Amino acid sequence: QVQVVESGGGSAQAGGSLRLSCGVSERLSSIYEMGWYRQRPGAQREFVAFCTSGGTTDYAEFVSGRFTISRDNAKNTALLEMNSLTPEDTAVYYCSVRILKIRADRIWGQGTQVTVSS
Repeated sequence: QVQVVESGGGSAQAGGSLRLSCGVSERLSSIYEMGWYRQRPGAQREFVAFCTSGGTTDYAEFVSGRFTISRDNAKNTALLEMNSLTPEDTAVYYCSVRILKIRADRIWGQGTQVTVSS
């Protein structure tokens, strides 16, 4: 069973930056989509960003140009660079991997905490 592993996160001041990394436990020939979701305290999990193997990206509206997702297809890793953080970005961030385009099922990481203080 492939596992998704996140790293990075931690604490930052408002206006600061953090970087999240995502990888998988096995070497795969390809991964269709790697993305990030988050769950803020008391809220449901929400979409943040994704990047396909072809380089297509999409972001949630609240990102407003502050976050950048990138991938290394050869290494099956994804990065989420987060800038201009606000306390409203405080959440557990989850990496989500969709291996095949023809299948909608996802594999989730365990999550990594991001805390932004004012």
